[in-house]
Amino acid sequence: MASQSIMDEKHEWSALRVRSTFLAYFKERGHTFVPSSSVVPLSDPTLLFTNAGMNQYKSIFLGTVDPASDFASLKRAVNSQKCIRAGGKHNDLDDVGKDSYHHTFFEMLGNWSFGDYFKKEAIAFSWELLTKVYGIDENRLYVTYFEGSDGLEADLEAKELWKSVGVPEDHILPGNMKDNFWEMGDQGPCGPCSEIHYDLRDPEGGKYRNAAELVNMDDPEVIEVWNNVFIQYNRESDRSLRSLPNKHVDTGMGFERLVCALQKKKSNYDTDVFTPLFKRIQEITGARDYRGKFGKEDPDGIDTAYRVVADHVRTLSFAIADGGVPNNVGRGYVVRRVLRRGARYARKYLETEIGDFFSKIVPSLVEQMGDMFPEIKKKESDIKEILDEEEKSFAKSLDRGEQMFEKYAQKAKTKGSNDLPGDDVWRLYDTYGFPVDLTKLMAEERGLNINDKEVEEAQERAREASKGDKKATAALVKLDVHDLGALENMPEVPKTDDDAKYGRENITSVIKAIYHGKKFLKSTSEVPEGEQFGVLLDRTNFYAEQGGQEYDTGRLLVDGEAEIRVENVQAYAGYVLHTGYMVYGELSVGSEVISEYDELRRHPIRSNHTGTHVLNYALREVLGNEVDQKGSLVAPEKLRFDFSHKSAVTDAQLDKIEKISTDYIRQNSEVYAKDVSLSTAKKIRGVRAVFGETYPDPVRVVSVGVSVDDLLSDVENPAWEKVSVEFCGGTHVKQTGEIKELVIIEESGIAKGIRRIVAVTGQEAYDVQREAKDFLGLLNALEKMPFSPAKEAEAKKLQIQLNQLSISALTKSSFREQFAKISKSILDEQKAAAKAENKRVMDGVTEFFETNKDARVLVKKLDWSANTNKAISEAIKNVSGAKAQWRDKSVYLVAGSLDEGKVVHGCYVAEHFSSQGASGPEWAGHVAKIVGGKAGGKAGAPTAIGQGTNAEKLDEGMEEARKWIEKFKM
Repeated sequence: MASQSIMDEKHEWSALRVRSTFLAYFKERGHTFVPSSSVVPLSDPTLLFTNAGMNQYKSIFLGTVDPASDFASLKRAVNSQKCIRAGGKHNDLDDVGKDSYHHTFFEMLGNWSFGDYFKKEAIAFSWELLTKVYGIDENRLYVTYFEGSDGLEADLEAKELWKSVGVPEDHILPGNMKDNFWEMGDQGPCGPCSEIHYDLRDPEGGKYRNAAELVNMDDPEVIEVWNNVFIQYNRESDRSLRSLPNKHVDTGMGFERLVCALQKKKSNYDTDVFTPLFKRIQEITGARDYRGKFGKEDPDGIDTAYRVVADHVRTLSFAIADGGVPNNVGRGYVVRRVLRRGARYARKYLETEIGDFFSKIVPSLVEQMGDMFPEIKKKESDIKEILDEEEKSFAKSLDRGEQMFEKYAQKAKTKGSNDLPGDDVWRLYDTYGFPVDLTKLMAEERGLNINDKEVEEAQERAREASKGDKKATAALVKLDVHDLGALENMPEVPKTDDDAKYGRENITSVIKAIYHGKKFLKSTSEVPEGEQFGVLLDRTNFYAEQGGQEYDTGRLLVDGEAEIRVENVQAYAGYVLHTGYMVYGELSVGSEVISEYDELRRHPIRSNHTGTHVLNYALREVLGNEVDQKGSLVAPEKLRFDFSHKSAVTDAQLDKIEKISTDYIRQNSEVYAKDVSLSTAKKIRGVRAVFGETYPDPVRVVSVGVSVDDLLSDVENPAWEKVSVEFCGGTHVKQTGEIKELVIIEESGIAKGIRRIVAVTGQEAYDVQREAKDFLGLLNALEKMPFSPAKEAEAKKLQIQLNQLSISALTKSSFREQFAKISKSILDEQKAAAKAENKRVMDGVTEFFETNKDARVLVKKLDWSANTNKAISEAIKNVSGAKAQWRDKSVYLVAGSLDEGKVVHGCYVAEHFSSQGASGPEWAGHVAKIVGGKAGGKAGAPTAIGQGTNAEKLDEGMEEARKWIEKFKM
């Protein structure tokens, strides 16, 4: 059987040998092996995942490398970089499984030169390795070079070098900016590149067909395997290119594609990069053999499912090993989406149960790749645990969603319709997280249609309903003392069991009471449509607002029958009241509902709450033990912490506080919680509590990094001073790594001796870091701008922007310092430019009269500049002064700008002319009639200054100035 042979084939060039040969070749040529950087670039918030081999060398290319680091002396490097392209700008997720060469996870083999060798050596290395070491037939290889564009000449040097190593001229092809000019970003190092392409097709009649016309045409049989980038320019902010002082080489070769070529396959998936995983998938599922078919040749979809699952388990394992834990935000959401996509393929096409499916494949992957990438071996148990947890969670929602889909499908069929209503499609997404494209696929299988416009309309109706007028103005439904008294006399309504609020799962609850209009009702049907009401449950997993932590939102529902949108949760003497609105259907006392809090809201709240504990610890470390908590707020978008301290926290102290917090977070410490008797808990060394707060007995102790049991085993241990330990009833992350980052965005005083810190964590922290980075780019560009009116205008704009920025307080402070220096330099440049302009204008007057000693009048047009107005005023003062050198001469100066639509002019009438009745205002007034505007000056005075708007009539104005003064005797 063909599929059996694919999965059991042995190869001369095994994947392991291909990789080790590449690394050995370059090590022998003086390259240092640099282990792959993390596939989750925690230090680079601009990237969801590491997506290319060069990412970790950015600082070398940009010239920002730490001189004390190993990278500072690195001249030649080689490695195999783990890459993920499943989100953001580079996203191959939708193509995986459908073709022979797309992967969400892949390895990028690379060799680098940092200011050492350049094109000649790079080209010689790549050709020798491919043809002499790996033995690839030269007839299958094609190379490209940059053909020239954007004012750059063609890279004929590369072309000639390829010819010199023996590449036939008809296998050397020119390529455009898109294919053969590489740039790091809008600004930064860049340069031409030279690709190597491989023809997968077998020769016909012993002869190869020329594949030149298929290069860079997305043909699956003529693929790019290696790219040599020659970094020799820097892209400036004005888009111009400047040559770099040091030239670099950055290469990247697709490992999976190279293995495919060496094993003479037409699909990356037919190689032993993937076949060991296929074997394990078959063992787990009992599915038929993998046959390597695509599209219509794979009618049962099983081969596609093999490819999807094998690819996705690689992505999931490496992402999780490097800290990319699945969640509902950013890269965590991408990981979750990859898992759910793979799980759906596994259940639908491989007909296997999901819940612990991926974790069973992980050991085979570790065996295959653990030596090269030891992190997956080290984190194997964590990877399996997280995958199982995620799968189990998805299995629940997938089951519920599929059941609801069946109900909706049956309802449509019963009505004799082939259309699935938009409301139902939207509800599958809104309630069960089914993407519309998944619902479409399921609908097609049942012969049903979906109208996209109907779905959009349903979405819009839901959006409008959630904004309803009554909701905006309605006061929150609350329980007062009378209501609580009534509840005490209702034994059928117990106080709410809220232990599940610390869990992360949906639970099933029973409605015990419905409250509206100061009454306890039996059914939601008694609540007027669109009005807010409250619900009491026997047990809840919703967090009621307390201890500074905001409430949860979410829903209470019976699948497909009724849903309450919960918008607020408050606790009253042990009763937890869920307030909100009816979305559809009706519910009654005694109804069993699914309690489902909004994880998208809870997730950042958890991060911010644990972040508050970490911050509290850091404050004590930096400011001393006299710091006491005076209040806090934990919301999804930020955390706020008030504390006692006599003076403002300095920038140096803030820096230390952030660093201690960051170190604690980066340790990925486990967060422990346990109920402890209050008397014992108070004895724990270094425990933090809010002064004056009344705590329950037992009290919940939350410890970061050390288990509560360990704390209790030796409560007086001084080591606990170095641990965050607090009394707290809030929700927290499982490990501090989930917080990602903590950035302080504000420090201020709110009362005498009370300070406030506002901070952000997680995605919000990444967002403010990105915002700061973007602004720094603008600030640096402003600093480099030559002095001009444009620079002055940009400075005013950035001043406003800086004041409005919500970024790290430390960064903002440094930006203010940098901006102050720039502002001072602009002011100095303004003064210097004004002084130079004054001198230029006055020198022009002096030069004229020294050259034309008998002349009594100068009418002169000046070149326009931002300082011309002041220069003309200054010159008129200088010639009209009591001791002025040219006081006996009459002067008219004029300048204009067509672009700005402005004219400035000024004049001085010497005594010789004023004795004949001439005056400055009268002279200027005649000119103003032509150039527009007005001219000012006291009647009869010798000087006048004017401004106009008709710059196109400047020459006419000057002619009028000459004619008018000539009326008087010279």
